[in-house]
Amino acid sequence: MTTAQKETLGFQTEVKQMLHLMIHSLYSNKEIFLRELISNASDACDKLRFEGLNDDSLFENDPDTQVKIEFDSEANTVTISDNGIGMNRDEVIENLGTIAKSGTAQFLQQLSGDEKKDAHLIGQFGVGFYSSFIVADKVEVLTRRAGAKADEAVLWTSDGDGEFTIENVEKAGRGTSITLYLKKDESEFADNFRLRNLVKKYSDHIAVPVMMEKEHYGEEKDKPETPEWESVNSAKALWTRSKSDIEDEDYQEFYKHIAHDYEDSLTWSHNKVEGKLEYTSLLYVPKRPPFDLWNREGARGLKLYVQRVFIMDDAEQFLPPYLRFIKGVVDSNDLPLNVSREILQENGNIASMRSALTKRILDMLKKLAKNKPEEYQTFWEGFGQVLKEGPADDFANKEKIAELFRFASTKGEDDTQNISLDTYLERMDEKQEKIYYLTAENYLTASRSPHLEMFRKKGIEVLLLTDRVDEWMVSHLSEFKGKTFEDITKGELELDEEDKKKQEEVEKESKDLLERIKKVLNDEVEDVRVSHRLTDSPACLVVGKDDINMQMRRMLEAAGQTLPEAKRVLEVNPEHPLMQKMDQQQDEERFADMTQIIFDQAQLAEGSQLQDPAGYVDRINKLMLGLLDG
Repeated sequence: MTTAQKETLGFQTEVKQMLHLMIHSLYSNKEIFLRELISNASDACDKLRFEGLNDDSLFENDPDTQVKIEFDSEANTVTISDNGIGMNRDEVIENLGTIAKSGTAQFLQQLSGDEKKDAHLIGQFGVGFYSSFIVADKVEVLTRRAGAKADEAVLWTSDGDGEFTIENVEKAGRGTSITLYLKKDESEFADNFRLRNLVKKYSDHIAVPVMMEKEHYGEEKDKPETPEWESVNSAKALWTRSKSDIEDEDYQEFYKHIAHDYEDSLTWSHNKVEGKLEYTSLLYVPKRPPFDLWNREGARGLKLYVQRVFIMDDAEQFLPPYLRFIKGVVDSNDLPLNVSREILQENGNIASMRSALTKRILDMLKKLAKNKPEEYQTFWEGFGQVLKEGPADDFANKEKIAELFRFASTKGEDDTQNISLDTYLERMDEKQEKIYYLTAENYLTASRSPHLEMFRKKGIEVLLLTDRVDEWMVSHLSEFKGKTFEDITKGELELDEEDKKKQEEVEKESKDLLERIKKVLNDEVEDVRVSHRLTDSPACLVVGKDDINMQMRRMLEAAGQTLPEAKRVLEVNPEHPLMQKMDQQQDEERFADMTQIIFDQAQLAEGSQLQDPAGYVDRINKLMLGLLDG
């Protein structure tokens, strides 16, 4: 159905899916719809004040912004109104008909159908306006953008079932009114006491007043003819209040307001700076990562206020990219009210604020790790890989960042990353000068690597790095508290005098075996030498000390980079029974097959792909047939 003014449109496919999941997964927390709608109304008021800095005609002689809540118990409706910036027709279609977030499709693919688990995921994505349909079977949005004519207002209507209608109507005042036609079994929300309690519970911190009609008790004649309105929230920006006056519950509800999160935050820091620079910050660490955490170019940053006036969302200039998961507010007294993103790039005060805020966040995380290690472990599992970007992003703080890192190691019981670098240093022998590590695609490959054998024998702890970012992280970190990092798969390991003497003897005894192996492998390896890494395995492959290791090579090639061929060294363990049998093997064809098998197995053990898997299978089959034939 289409006319000049009224048309029926379909929701974006992702909206249909989100509506269905939200209604079913968040039903047990249905009261959050009011928090979300008040939060949106507050944002609309903030945006009006910001745009009004350059065009005061937008206030239309009504400069005092507010949110109103009305209800009709007989009609079973609740209406949330604001006199904020409002929307025009195009903005209504864009904001209410689509989910304008990158990665939406990938996010929806993560949903499992388990309502409890999906509730957490939806919370990470953001609940917002669509939570209205948890309690309502019909929603009307009447809105007029500030500065538009009265007859340019827009009425949007939907029952959340796949379509919505939109038409131009008249509206005297600017802003937006959302009317929820409650479901029959949700009449509890069309109640004065219930609504007031929800405002106090979820929205007391909102900086604009949330108004409701004043209740009158006693004789009907005492009730005034015109409604009297009163604020039911404190209407004071939470970050401007004294910390001693704010309850933990208030801090958590404010976090949910600014982050549009479903869960509480893990921790927060509220701080006021006075002196050369004057600003207040309120910073939060979320409990779970958002769905778009890995998009370094996505919207991120703090909500910026200047002298309590909202300026912008996602002011990314105040935090480095590796802290993009931090949510919060910064309110400055020193920046101009007409500040823009370009001005923020050039303003000298921003660098000082960025440095101070970064250190405050790192200190907050360090305190969390010390005082609440279980909660820090939750943080690390969600955000650890992003924090590992820190040494490359923030050279000045790389050691403070590294103190927060957690790793799996050969002294851990499983793949849990819970070993700090400080713990590693405390446990190492006083003569040990290096922090040893090994990288691999997964924990199983790393923990079973033959390169670990000598380290295990000598009781030397090795960190097992299995995150994709680890190679990049180590290349920028290089050392920690005077100890350099050493990749145990590269170069020749340093030996003490006793080990050196023993190796020289073994090399003399194995000279012929090494030459025979090298002749078979020919140009497939750089060299063949006796290994001092191995105790239980017959062979392993080693890259040169200054070459990139195989894990990094695989990552770069997977990213489409073409790398020059790099030959590696095959290290063999002559004391292994298999190598001793080979040394006695007189049949050169069989010796060649066994050599090739050992070389291929060394590649498989490190997680590499074989160049000729069919050839490997043929040689194994031939060997097995020989054994079966006796």
